[in-house]
Amino acid sequence: MAEAHPFPLARWLAVVWLAVWVPAYAITWGWANFLLFCDMAVILTCIGLWGGNRLLLSAQAVGSVVPDALWTLDVLWRLALGRHLFGGTEYMWDAQYALWIRLLSCFHVIWPVVVVCAVRRVGYDRRAWLAQTGLTAVLMVAARFLDPAKNMNYAFSEPLFHRTWGPAPVHIAVVLLFIMIVLYWPVHYVLLRTFGARTANEK
Repeated sequence: MAEAHPFPLARWLAVVWLAVWVPAYAITWGWANFLLFCDMAVILTCIGLWGGNRLLLSAQAVGSVVPDALWTLDVLWRLALGRHLFGGTEYMWDAQYALWIRLLSCFHVIWPVVVVCAVRRVGYDRRAWLAQTGLTAVLMVAARFLDPAKNMNYAFSEPLFHRTWGPAPVHIAVVLLFIMIVLYWPVHYVLLRTFGARTANEK
């Protein structure tokens, strides 16, 4: 007897979301925008939901929880106090973009819940931290070939002190090290302790 799919409804919701979100973002922001950490996380999470892929879902949980929480906090800070706490969400108040397009970015609010609930269902893959770190490195290198003014994935300057840490390889290594230790490792540790550690061969 075939094993039931772990996400019988969510997998189709993921398809519907991509059918709306991908064209809207591509037309508004351009295809290169999908190289952003958060946008790539959406695509890979949806693929993971469709296939019930434990590693993909675990890696996106590692990569999404803290950044999306910071995005949400920055938006709430602006709403409450009229200024940004970290920055990076200024486009949410840019009237040159349609309101419904900007509101699509509110996926950041629910995405941590989506990925954690998904991992709770299928279990946590212990390889996720390294896998997500590798993906982050690839996306940062790719961003170095894009417009420096956009500073996608902090490939040209980091968000805390807004500075460049030496030549491109050094800068990428420094920022990547910060991300993997400060942003990714705590989430990896909590998920590992909470939902166990499985690999692709384990049920």
